[in-house]
Amino acid sequence: MTAPAELSWEALAVTTPLPEFVDEPLTRTDFVRYQGASGDLNPIHHDEQYARAAGFPGVFTVGMLPAGILGTYLADLFGPESIRRFRVQFREQSWPGDVLTYRGVVVGREERDGERLVTLELEVVRQTGGVHAKGWATVACGGAA
Repeated sequence: MTAPAELSWEALAVTTPLPEFVDEPLTRTDFVRYQGASGDLNPIHHDEQYARAAGFPGVFTVGMLPAGILGTYLADLFGPESIRRFRVQFREQSWPGDVLTYRGVVVGREERDGERLVTLELEVVRQTGGVHAKGWATVACGGAA
């Protein structure tokens, strides 16, 4: 897969926003399914009483679930073979019912080692405006330099 034409090297100037992806509301079932797939079975993410006893208002998402979706968002836009670097930092919890928006912006461009590289700042934002996670990525874009 290659980046769509609107995400070509020529079109991706610094400050260019990426298309947003708005996901379905998070559910407890999403949390449990991810826990089963990942092996992270911390009850704070699926047991309401346990989460409350730990001082939280209820269960909340495993942070890696939205981080994984952010990585998929990036791969869907540019192709998995284009991703050179990707990292995520968690900022606040996401809760059942939250609607998360995945977005990004171009913050740098360079030609290095025969590749055209685009540097991106990414974020996962809750419907409240709170930032669940920040991300940074470098992708190869537009073929050889």
